[in-house]
Amino acid sequence: MNDASVGERPWLNGLLFVLTILSTCFAGLGWSASYLYLDGGAASGADFVAGAGRAFTDPRIFPLSALYAAALMTILVGHELGHYLTCRRYGIRATLPFFIPGPPFIGTFGAFIRIKSPIRFKHQIFDVGANGPLVGFFLALPALAGGLAFSRVTAYIPAADTISFGEPLLFKLLTALFFGRVPEGSALILHPVGFAGWVGLLVTAINLVPLGQLDGGHIAYALLGRKARFVSRIMVGFLVVMGVFFHITWLIVAAVILFFEFKSKSRMKHPPVMDEDAPLDPKRRFLSVLIVLIFILSFIPDPVKGMGLLSVIKGALGAG
Repeated sequence: MNDASVGERPWLNGLLFVLTILSTCFAGLGWSASYLYLDGGAASGADFVAGAGRAFTDPRIFPLSALYAAALMTILVGHELGHYLTCRRYGIRATLPFFIPGPPFIGTFGAFIRIKSPIRFKHQIFDVGANGPLVGFFLALPALAGGLAFSRVTAYIPAADTISFGEPLLFKLLTALFFGRVPEGSALILHPVGFAGWVGLLVTAINLVPLGQLDGGHIAYALLGRKARFVSRIMVGFLVVMGVFFHITWLIVAAVILFFEFKSKSRMKHPPVMDEDAPLDPKRRFLSVLIVLIFILSFIPDPVKGMGLLSVIKGALGAG
């Protein structure tokens, strides 16, 4: 079949795309108001209801919100086009991307495509898995750097209910490059475009987890063949530990992947390819090293601090 697109309901893809633009714009209102009024930026949560209200009285807020949405949607679209166009290149049938609106503080749960025909060779499955996060990362990088260039450090005393966000290694390195050491009693007020870059890194890291049908699972299978199942089992344990002590997001990721794996009766097995025992070429082995580095730079142990399962249980018991 020459046409790689098999989206039976393109209207649904379009509707979800528009809804995700709207939800990311709404998320941007809170971060834009936070940035303009020095209410915490990267160091604290934003008041999204107040931000939406201020958008009617402060003409600066909506353009900043639109910048956040445009930067984040560019990262997500680039990521999915990396997958989709690679599928078209190899004649693999795939749907158009499905974008998923998300909670107010980021506006999206990301996006995905569905592959509708078998992938027959290791280099194809590697390229399909790798090209999405590679494009997404290299779009998130300038968003993060550009956002930090317009950010600033200011004196800040967090309130008791302040929401604090974790920082990937790349964020810490770029912050040190732009600002040096942020002194105690101060906070980085992050530009909304910089926060879009932060979300882009989070999406990249989640997708690169070497598990199941995630991008990282495809890459691990292309590199290791059947041995990738062992890596997947280790990663499930790793995500459980991260979810208990750092952030429940990782427990949710592990649970969702395991649900779909057992529903399909694959039991952590990747659909086989014709050349499973053949090694990847040197170019793709080099790219795999780069991808591991990107995962390390993008991974955020605690996207929202104090949200590990133990912390949530302790807070619930304390509140009770």
